[in-house]
Amino acid sequence: MTSDAELIRRSLTGDTEAFVEVICRHEQAIGAYLARRVGSAAAEDLLGEVWVAAAFESRRTFNRSFHEARPWLYGVALNKLRRHWRDRPAEDLVPDATSMVTGWDPWPAVEARVDTQSSLRAALAKLKPEEREVLTLVAWEDLTVADAARVLGIPAGTARRLMHQARKALRNAPEVAALVNIPAV
Repeated sequence: MTSDAELIRRSLTGDTEAFVEVICRHEQAIGAYLARRVGSAAAEDLLGEVWVAAAFESRRTFNRSFHEARPWLYGVALNKLRRHWRDRPAEDLVPDATSMVTGWDPWPAVEARVDTQSSLRAALAKLKPEEREVLTLVAWEDLTVADAARVLGIPAGTARRLMHQARKALRNAPEVAALVNIPAV
């Protein structure tokens, strides 16, 4: 299988199909990353912007010493997300409470799942933004800590420290301790 680095190199010499192959390889992962952060409707628009405006136009910046482009693409997507959040009016950042009620499932199993998600989200919200970003890139996007560092443009040692701090904070969070029935330290 041809590496992403080779495909990007070929796309820079005029082989547009090579960049389409990179898109096909990573579209699902990058789309899921965006959807988890802004919802599926906005993610579709942002994903198109990631491919066209960001990745294709900035592919010359890809460090071809790395064989896989996925961490670089997460970085491109993260920059697009930051612009998206920065450009939105403040009132758009507050979710519409009426939309949360639609499709509500009253069964106890669903309620337990929602309680668990709420507790985890509350614990994640208490992390420092950089700790949360490293943790979610590793846990949700299945990146290594070194790849998460590449996405965020920070040294790998800094990413390892942030990951350690995030894990420690979550271990000691009362919300998480309540989920696993262990006392918080």
